[in-house]
Amino acid sequence: MNGVVVIALRRPYTFVVLSICILLFGIMTIVKTPTDVFPNIKIPVVAVVWAYAGLLPTEVSGRITYLYERQLTSNVEGIEHLESHSYYGSSIIKIFLQPGVDLAAAEADIDSISQTVTKQLPPDISPPMVMRLEASSVPVAMVKVTAENLTPADLYNLAKNKIRPFLVTIPGSILPHPYGGQDKQLLVSLDQQKLLARHLTATDVHNALVNQSIVLPAGDMKLHATDWLVQSKRDWTTAYRDAFGVG
Repeated sequence: MNGVVVIALRRPYTFVVLSICILLFGIMTIVKTPTDVFPNIKIPVVAVVWAYAGLLPTEVSGRITYLYERQLTSNVEGIEHLESHSYYGSSIIKIFLQPGVDLAAAEADIDSISQTVTKQLPPDISPPMVMRLEASSVPVAMVKVTAENLTPADLYNLAKNKIRPFLVTIPGSILPHPYGGQDKQLLVSLDQQKLLARHLTATDVHNALVNQSIVLPAGDMKLHATDWLVQSKRDWTTAYRDAFGVG
C-alpha cells in the first residue's frame, strides 16, 4: 500500500489521467447501459390460446385441449409439464420447458404443430395464438371502457377501432385486442314456414350467402378511347334471390 502512495507522489500526472479515464468511462457506462422496468429474463414457458366460439368447456377439453396435448407430447422435445384450462369457447395451454432448452426452437416447433393439428380439430377453427411468456409481457395497466348510451357492439367497435389504435402508438407498448363486449354481426331472420315449403334449412341459407355474396375483379373494358374498369358485385339480396328464387 505504501508503494502505491510513493508511486502516486512520484508520478502524479499518471494517476490524474487514470482518474479522468475512470470518470469518463463511468459516465459513458451509465449513459449507455439499457434500463428496463422488467429485465430480459428468459422464462421457459410458452402459452397457446385456441378460440372456437360457442363450444362448451367439456367439448373444448375433449375436442381441442386433449388432442393438442397429445400432439405436443409426441412431437415437441424438452417439455417438463403441461397446464391447460378449458373455458367456454377457448382453451389455454401452458407449456413448461426444461431449463436450458432453446426457446426459439421450441416455440417454432410448437407453432408448426399448431398449424398441422388444425385438421384434427373442429372444422373452420382458426390457428392458435402462440406466445412466449416473458417478464416484460406482464400487463402494467388495464383500460376499462364503459358507456350508458352505446350498445355492447358499438362499445367494442369503439375500443377496437378508435381507442386501441391511439394507444398502440405509445413507444414500447403492446396492446391485445379488447376483451368483452360484442363484435358486430349480421343477423338474418328466417321464415320457418317458407323454408319448409321450399325444403330448405338454415344451413342452406348460410351456405348460399357465404358462397354467392362475393366481389370479384372483372377486368377492364375498352370502348374507343376510354378504358372502363369493370367490377362484379353481388349483394345479399341478389345472392338469396338467385339461390332460392325468392326475394
